[in-house]
Amino acid sequence: MRILFCGVGAVGSTAAVLCRNLEATLVFIDFDRVESRNLLAQAYVKPSVGRNKAEALKLQLLNLYGVKAEAVGVRLTRDNVAALCQGADLLVDCFDNQASRHVLSAFAREKDLPLVHGALAADGTFGLVRWEERFVADAEDTAGQATCEGGEHLPLIGQLAATLARTIQDFVKHGARRDALVGLAAVTPTTA
Repeated sequence: MRILFCGVGAVGSTAAVLCRNLEATLVFIDFDRVESRNLLAQAYVKPSVGRNKAEALKLQLLNLYGVKAEAVGVRLTRDNVAALCQGADLLVDCFDNQASRHVLSAFAREKDLPLVHGALAADGTFGLVRWEERFVADAEDTAGQATCEGGEHLPLIGQLAATLARTIQDFVKHGARRDALVGLAAVTPTTA
């Protein structure tokens, strides 16, 4: 199985690390670079600062756990989505913006590919794990709105990423597609 993590910031990097034991090829797609401010909320280590996030995560999984992964350090767009997602068995959306989510959703629907979304509310009050057929991307309050900087929402990021990783695991092992609403008080399955 080939699993593509689209966006490996706070939610994506943490969920990917939690998927390191799956019998699957993990692929990371992200154009962004690791910044010092990312270290408090994302699964990167200090020597990764300045590196492309996809490449940094790939190297960390190899160095820390012996897990081989693939990295694609570009922005996913309408022009390259088909080439980047070719051969995927599962798409995982961890983008932090509506435009990228729409591009990935359109491609998944056109190709009938399974797509699961991991999304965190900008105010850090809740997160969602939702399969494409039941997901609607919210607009950002402001373009490029930071949702995970400074580690303020780290406990919720951890819960959301763990729930997303478990959802991926259940899909890989059993074909199950479960949604969840994640808050600091509880993780509530929303579909059977």
